[in-house]
Amino acid sequence: MNAQRLKQVFDRLSEHHGPLNWWPGESGFEVMVGAILTQNTAWSNVEQAITHLKQANALAPERILALSPEDLGALIRPSGYFNVKARRLQSFCQWYLDQGGQEILSGWDTRVLRARLLSVNGVGPETADDILLYAFERPVFVVDAYTRRLFSRLGMVQGDEPYESLRASVEALIGEDVPMLNELHAVIVIHGKEVCRPRPRCNACVLLEECPTGQGLNRFPPKPRRSS
Repeated sequence: MNAQRLKQVFDRLSEHHGPLNWWPGESGFEVMVGAILTQNTAWSNVEQAITHLKQANALAPERILALSPEDLGALIRPSGYFNVKARRLQSFCQWYLDQGGQEILSGWDTRVLRARLLSVNGVGPETADDILLYAFERPVFVVDAYTRRLFSRLGMVQGDEPYESLRASVEALIGEDVPMLNELHAVIVIHGKEVCRPRPRCNACVLLEECPTGQGLNRFPPKPRRSS
């Protein structure tokens, strides 16, 4: 992977899909809640869960902690795995308040904040980086399944690199450009959902001309059916 190739991919995807201005949320804390709830589910389901929390006047760390796990699980049920996510969300809220909330956390060094986030039950690398990038506007790149699929099909990576290795390689090329890191992840996700699917829609892809996988799949187009 090199900076020129990455910039070319970003420019084409951004022109086609963007600007997306992620992450949807009215506050940093709402972004954090969304990052936890979006694990293993579609964002549309998370939106429903967050709406339920707002309707119950429960979208605040103190109020989430005041709920029983059963009541919290019922509110976030649309996000799936709601019992597990209720425990994770309450663990995160307790940690968040213990550290002093967003104002205090915002003053922490990025490496320290990331390490502390990863110490919270249920917060893995992808969730931590979602929070860092979108809630705290730190220069980190979020690696997900869409990223691996797209970059490997383009021949930019093997696809089985460790999370930290792939994250660091992208960050080294982009540097401190938070808006680009934000938009790059956003357009990759949209492209992965709409075009570069497990069964790709290569003919609708703006990257087809430079994609060895897409070129190979489209080398022998299906023969037209004979009319009866």
